[in-house]
Amino acid sequence: MRIILYLGKGGVGKTTVAAASALRSADLGYRTLVVSTDIAHSLADSLDVPLGGEPTEVAPNLFAQEINVLDEIRQHWGQMQGYVGGMLRRQGMNKAIAEEMAIIPGMEEVVSLLHINRQAAEGNFDRVIVDAAPTGETIRLLTVPESFQWYMARITGWGDTTMRMAGSLLKRVMPDKDPFVGLDNLVEGVKELQKVLIDPTVTSYRVVLNPEKMVMKEGARAVTYLSLFGYPVDAAVVNRILPGIETDGMGNTSVVAPSQDPYLEHLQQIQARYLGDIERDFYPLPILRSSWYDTEMVGVERLRQLADTLFVDRDPGEIFYVGQAQEIVEEGDDFILRLPLPNVELDKVRLTKRGDELFISIGNFKRELLLPNVLAQRNAGNAIFDNGLLQVRFPPNPAVAPA
Repeated sequence: MRIILYLGKGGVGKTTVAAASALRSADLGYRTLVVSTDIAHSLADSLDVPLGGEPTEVAPNLFAQEINVLDEIRQHWGQMQGYVGGMLRRQGMNKAIAEEMAIIPGMEEVVSLLHINRQAAEGNFDRVIVDAAPTGETIRLLTVPESFQWYMARITGWGDTTMRMAGSLLKRVMPDKDPFVGLDNLVEGVKELQKVLIDPTVTSYRVVLNPEKMVMKEGARAVTYLSLFGYPVDAAVVNRILPGIETDGMGNTSVVAPSQDPYLEHLQQIQARYLGDIERDFYPLPILRSSWYDTEMVGVERLRQLADTLFVDRDPGEIFYVGQAQEIVEEGDDFILRLPLPNVELDKVRLTKRGDELFISIGNFKRELLLPNVLAQRNAGNAIFDNGLLQVRFPPNPAVAPA
């Protein structure tokens, strides 16, 4: 069983790449579901077929679905939401606002993930390909299971006497229903979900990019946070590459067939520079590439063409990379950032930190890294490079003496 999530900045082509991956998987004989968790669904437009809240077969072995989050919330949280919403309304709160406030923080994200996990666990499909929401929403979605478990532990962790009193009160208010029914099952489901999300033999995350500065930075930030929470990223996808650009896969790119149009030639030069940055900054992740087509990649045949470009003769269900693209470990009061680097010439490591950006130079090799908040708040200390692994130490900031 494989679950593959495609995420990235809005407008980079996540939906198209996810649909193309699912189509290639189905063509290889795997019963495949491609599902959208984005509130602004566009999967139906990409496949050029109408879709709803249940899986619809759109090609042999290929099923597609746009999750209806509101229906999922009603299924998992309906009774409790109704009770809490009623309490808030009796306190004078507007009905619409009360219904919104009655939903546990993160419930929308949790039910989307639970739905995906259920589809996988029930064995209806060999693979589930996820067209995820834009990066920020997806990172929040993926970090929700941990915060959700904490939140629910505060509820279920009340003392036995308190729980009996609450249960007695709820029985008087709702004598025919028990709003706590299924709560334990929901918490256990989230715990199992967390295990699946970090299991590299089951789940892979792929960041979709365009060769543009802002997109590249957001993609790098996504890899940083996914790595921080232990989510296995196995590839980056660079979409919409202009023709005439060649690369050696180690950050050296050039325009070998300049366009006769000065405007397009200028864009080629810009893309070539950013493609080199992507290959360096996203190392050791493999890079999947697709060209900029002169037509919209809509419908099964166009998506099949895109899949041929992205994967050539490979199966999108493969695990393209095993290991962490970066790792943060504790050593005493220090944090250590461990970063695999290519076979660069061993030289003095030079570090420059500006805000949440860390610039690394080793000989002629340069890399820019976006730091998570836990490291951005500290200064980078010493760094060593050994056996292809850069280790940067972040000691705690010196205490400020009182005035």
